Order: sequence, then structure tokens, then C-alpha cells
Amino acid sequence: MTSNETMPEPSDSMPKKGLRKVRAWGLWINLATFLIGYATGVIAGALLYIREDMELDSGQQGLVTSILLLGAMAGAMATGNLAERFGRKKMLLTAGVLFAVGFSLAALASGFWLLFFGRILMGLGVGVGSALVPTYLGEISPAQIRGWMLTLNQLLQTVGMLVAYVVNLIFAANGNWRAMFWVGAVPAVVLALIAMRLPESPSWLITKGRIDDAKKMLGSVAGEERADEMIAHQQQQADERRRERGDSTPEKSGWRGLLTRRVRPGLIVAVGLAILQQIVGINTVLYFAPTIMEQTGLSAANSIIYSVIIGAVNLGMTIVSLRLIDRAGRRPLLMISLIGMGISVAVLGLAFLFELSSIVMLICMLVYVSSFAVGMGPVFWVILGEVFPSDHQAEGSGAGSTMSWLSNFAVSTAFLPVVGLVGTGPVFLIFAVISVIGLIFVYRRVPETKGRNFDEIEPDLQARAYGSAKS
Repeated sequence: MTSNETMPEPSDSMPKKGLRKVRAWGLWINLATFLIGYATGVIAGALLYIREDMELDSGQQGLVTSILLLGAMAGAMATGNLAERFGRKKMLLTAGVLFAVGFSLAALASGFWLLFFGRILMGLGVGVGSALVPTYLGEISPAQIRGWMLTLNQLLQTVGMLVAYVVNLIFAANGNWRAMFWVGAVPAVVLALIAMRLPESPSWLITKGRIDDAKKMLGSVAGEERADEMIAHQQQQADERRRERGDSTPEKSGWRGLLTRRVRPGLIVAVGLAILQQIVGINTVLYFAPTIMEQTGLSAANSIIYSVIIGAVNLGMTIVSLRLIDRAGRRPLLMISLIGMGISVAVLGLAFLFELSSIVMLICMLVYVSSFAVGMGPVFWVILGEVFPSDHQAEGSGAGSTMSWLSNFAVSTAFLPVVGLVGTGPVFLIFAVISVIGLIFVYRRVPETKGRNFDEIEPDLQARAYGSAKS
């Protein structure tokens, strides 16, 4: 049994009360992703006033912004092994504490270095949350609502970013950047407190031999009889894996285990989508929207308002994805998303090259963000929780999250210098070509995972990677 098999699968096999309970757990767990969005979005408005109060030079401003991404990479890399050792609950608690201390230090900062350290801690929280949440949600979710649950990851992150923009707008009148950070500390404390009351992942409990605890958790949502069946099934699957590799051959654990023949196809999908999600250029639009809009001839005086508009569109289309993910499936949404992004960003590039109307450019940006939000944005996080076996789920999610933040950092850092070198139009045309490459990758490598468990997904992964299903 895998992380995606810890709940009953037929739609009538879990009581409605149990489904409601699992959905509630998912919302609380996703406070971590709300904080990811808030931490990445709040600096855009706060920095406008921090740089004056602290007299920061351009290098310090860049460090305060980008250090969060580096912290996120470090946090994501460490989370897989730590989550396997200490459990999902404790790592969620850790994320809450990191966020709470990070926001508090930033709010109290009287100079650059305390602010810098606060942003590092926020970044570590971002990394822990981004790597942990797909694993945790995948392991507590039944297949019929797993897509919905995992899409909450992107939805709450989008909500967090939009809330940050609105909070920035509220406090912009008096330039109170400290209040912008204090607002973030409140849900961080709530997350830490809630984490202590959430259930532990049943998959993790079973791998640690805590069968009675796993049965109690599963029984609370599925009933004792079904809980016994699921636990027996997981133990049977573990026995089969041991027989396949031979009892005398220990299975590789940790990061090394991701490179085994059994796990590598899922790793290729996760890492490939993680890189694509960023190098299609979405964060150049989300982070640099005011700068891009200024080039259309519009005023940049209301840059925060522009960010709110982009954030609202992003949120709205993510909600659409939430409704479609378990109906349309993962592959169709990914392919529609990449087609929409490729066309809109290509037209945007041509609009810059041929100096077309600013209205055309703005429409292209909105279509581009909408296309991302309905597919590439949320579906990556869904698939990240579905293409790894339970014994490598935490490390796999950590690898995917790490590559996502690394690619984010690389693209965000390189965007403005490359624009200065070759121009805005050609850069957007490059993003269009990448979208086409991404479409080919999804068609060839990414299986449909809707309503399927890992033992059903695995042969498809193996066939796409090696040309034939695993025997």
C-alpha cells in the first residue's frame, strides 16, 4: 500500500462525516501554504517603505527579497528525511514556529541584519511547508477527493499572496511595514497550535510499527473494519516489495532511494514539472507585473493595485481548477494550461516587439496568468503527492519542492538582466518555446493519476520511462 492508498477508494466506502473531517484537516494543514503565499507576497509592498526607513541600497534590497527563496531551497531539501524520522505533525509544527519567529523578527527589525535573518527563517518555513504539505495531504486523502485536497495547496498559497497584497494596500497609507509582517505572525502561531491537534499520517505510523495509532486514525474516518483492511493491504504490499528485491537486498532509503528503477520515473515527472512550472516564466509576471505594465505606457504609481488585480485573477482561476481537477483529470488541465500560456506569452512577446496596444498586452498577461492558475500552478502540487510510493513520498516531495524553488530563484534573478540584454519581447518568446517543450514533456512522460492509487499509476510511469510496464 502506498501513501495514496491510506484511505478507502470507492466513493461510497467512506461516510460523509469522515470526508468532512478529512477536508477540515486539509484546510488546517494548508495554513502552511497560505503562509508561503503571504511570505512571498508581503515583501513587494513592505520593501517600498523598508528601504527608506533603513536606507537599504539596491544590493540589500535584492538580498532581503531573494534570501527567502534560498531559505526555501534549504528547508525543502531537509524536510524529506526529517519528516520520515520525526513524522508529519512535528514538521508542520516546525513550519509554524519558523514562520512565527521569522515574521516577528522582521517586524521588530531595526536594521538590515535582523530583517535578513527573519527572512531566512520565513524561507525555511516556506521550504518545509512546500515539501511537507503534498506528502501529508496525499497520505490522509481518499482517491475521490485527493485532487481537490492537493489543489488546496496552490489555492491557499494564492489566497496568501492576495491577502499580502491587500494588507500591503491597507497599510500603504501610513507606510506601516511592521504591521504588514505582524499580520503574518498571527496565522503562523495558529498553525503551530493546530499542528499539535492534527492526526499523524497513517502511512507513517504503519511504517514505524505504530499499528494501533494508525488504526485509530483510520477508524475515525472510515470505520474499524475498513481500517483493518487498509492496514493489512499496506503490510501485504510491503511484503511484496521485499520479495521483489529479495530479502537479502535492503531497499535504498533517503535521497538515494529516489534514483532506484522503481522510484526514478516518478522523480523525472516531479522534477520535470517543478522546473517547467517556473521556467515558463510565471513568477516574472507575478513579481514584476508593475515593471512590465509600466513598459506598456501605464503609470506605475499604483503598482500595488496592479498586483492585487493579478492576484485576484490568479485566485479566481485556481478556484476553477479546484472544481475541475477531479473531473477533467490532471493531464488535460496541464496540456490546456501550457497551450494557453504558450499562445498568450507568444502574443505578448510580439506585442512588445511591434509596439502593439497596451490593452493587448494586459489581456495577454491576464490570459497567461489564468492559464497557469488552472493547470501548471495547482496540478504540479497534486501530482507531487501522487507519483511516489509511500516509503519515498516525503523525499520525493522534497526533491520536487527544492527544484521548484531553485528554478524560481534562477528565473527571478535572471529575468531583469536578460530583459536588459535582449529586450522584453524576445524573453517572452523564449517562454513560449518553453511552453511547447513542456507540452511535449507532459504528453510523453506524465500519466493520468485521477482516481488512481500508486500501484495503478506505477505501471504507466514505468512504461513511459522505460518503454514497457514493470514486470
